[in-house]
Amino acid sequence: MSTKAERTTAYIIETVAPIFNKFGYVGTSMSDLTEATGLTKGAIYGNFENKESLAMSAFEYNRNHLLAIIDDKLAVEGRAMDKIHSLLRFYRQYDVYTLPMGGCPIVNVGVDAQHNNHLLAAAVKETIKEIEGKIALVLENGSKNGEIHIPVPPLQFAKQLFTMLQGAITMSTMTRDRKYLVNTIAYLEQLVKREIKKD
Repeated sequence: MSTKAERTTAYIIETVAPIFNKFGYVGTSMSDLTEATGLTKGAIYGNFENKESLAMSAFEYNRNHLLAIIDDKLAVEGRAMDKIHSLLRFYRQYDVYTLPMGGCPIVNVGVDAQHNNHLLAAAVKETIKEIEGKIALVLENGSKNGEIHIPVPPLQFAKQLFTMLQGAITMSTMTRDRKYLVNTIAYLEQLVKREIKKD
């Protein structure tokens, strides 16, 4: 059973996560946070050392949600190709999924933190590596099990796949046109079928 302090901390993180994600580390003011949570500055900082630790907790909250759903999509029953197609189906609706978060935390925080918060920027970089690693593992296992044959090392393919996904997300975010996302997913589905051949 969680204590009152733990519940308050969880409430703060959950409430401010989409605000930091939408407005960025510098763009989020203390008054934004007090207004959203209904708590005083003292109450918020009674639970967090400073704004940076709160921003990091907010990013980790969004990141953990994203990683959990990626794990779920890659854990579907079936062969490696089924798992990759499950992931692509999720990304076709990615903009809808990330709407309550204030958009894609990787794009938003990754770009925002580049020049003003090296710890957040590093956390985003680690998250990217982690997702690429999860995709590569599916491809590697599929290759070992004789389900697929890929023309390049699994991690290289995973990095290219994720680069194209994130590029599509970035373009659809900036233009507010989800065709960038939908069309890229359709292309990737064809690319995966063509490039990842069954032995």
